[in-house]
Amino acid sequence: MQIEKSNQTISPFSGINFILQEINKSGIRQEIDKHLGKRSDDCTYSYSDVIISLWSVFLCGGDCAEDITVHVGEHLKKIPGMKVPSADTILRCQQELKTEKEIYTNGKGVVNEVNKNIVLNRMNIGIMKQLHLLEEGIGYDFDYDNQLLPTEKYDAKRSYKHVNGYFPGIATINNMPVYIENRNGNSNVKYRQAETLEMSYNLLKEAGIRIHRSRMDCGSYAKDIVDVVEKNCDYFYIRAMRCDNLEEIVGNIEQWQTVEINYKQYEVASIEYQPFGIKDKKYRLVIMREPNKNGQINLLTEDAMKYRSILTSDWVSTELQVIEFYNKRGGSEKVFDVLNNDFGWNRMPFSFMNENTVFLILMATCKNVYQYFIEKYAQRLDFLEKNFRLKKFIFRFINVAGKWIKRGRQNVLKLFTNKPYELILSP
Repeated sequence: MQIEKSNQTISPFSGINFILQEINKSGIRQEIDKHLGKRSDDCTYSYSDVIISLWSVFLCGGDCAEDITVHVGEHLKKIPGMKVPSADTILRCQQELKTEKEIYTNGKGVVNEVNKNIVLNRMNIGIMKQLHLLEEGIGYDFDYDNQLLPTEKYDAKRSYKHVNGYFPGIATINNMPVYIENRNGNSNVKYRQAETLEMSYNLLKEAGIRIHRSRMDCGSYAKDIVDVVEKNCDYFYIRAMRCDNLEEIVGNIEQWQTVEINYKQYEVASIEYQPFGIKDKKYRLVIMREPNKNGQINLLTEDAMKYRSILTSDWVSTELQVIEFYNKRGGSEKVFDVLNNDFGWNRMPFSFMNENTVFLILMATCKNVYQYFIEKYAQRLDFLEKNFRLKKFIFRFINVAGKWIKRGRQNVLKLFTNKPYELILSP
């Protein structure tokens, strides 16, 4: 085998040029600087320069800011008009955007730490509107959940899973994060969740985004949370927690209807229900049941059935429609896997929670921007599909050899491929 070397600078990440061009045309850069403001006069790079460079690292296959120095930076610097900061500048700029933690002590003396970053969350929503990922006048479905992020950072605390970590709350629309609030690992899922939801609804309302339906698991089954959710959407669907009172009620239901859900037979019913000791208001409780695996008789229901129930304000849909809509929230939970493994949530760069909150929100915004690009490009390029994970997108689209050349006083991107990238540029 013979080896021949060349001094020509050819980038293996030339697909990133199309994304960066679109970012500049779409107004994302202006949206970033509008929300975050101007850095001090002695700073060479704007917030948009830094954030777009951070995103470029991950969109080229990197997984930390240091990759801009080791792998990606020399190629990004060849792109006309691209300003590429160092890894230190990217990290320092994120630290500038941190906010102070809020510290509370609950009734049991447990200290809870919460970190909100309203400016970055507002920026994320603004970018989504700029890209028409969110639009006014449409009623959206809203999902909320908390995710444990195991980590040994300096201020991480012991979680219910017996590991140190953070426990952020994440609101999503169409599997896109729209609000993120960080919490320490020892926080109970219900603790001050009503305030978290109120803030997320208010930011969306401020941007003119209307919520039609809200969907949450049993971690949101509490009176103060239900009150907030109900006043901010048309309908809500919340998994009800098991309790002796509820099991006794469902055990007395006599009329059940058999339905098929995911090729499996269930029995379903619905009743009027007054949870949390409420006397003046009734909700609908939709119940589904199936035989349990061990055949053991429940003393309260007096049968060998496994029950699940959903508290809802929807009196119009059938039981099957309510259950099938609620079950779709499993798709929103996949967002956590994407954020962890594609956009760096499993490798937070800082030692402190409020600094890592900045990183989490910036990379969630990157995930939303990526969704915009993959959906747009998949419509024009037959070698892409809109459900591609980031790694496959990088292999299929970003990883293409190319170089910038001067021709007739113009910069021309020369690609060494027969893939029809020019279709992206057509009107």
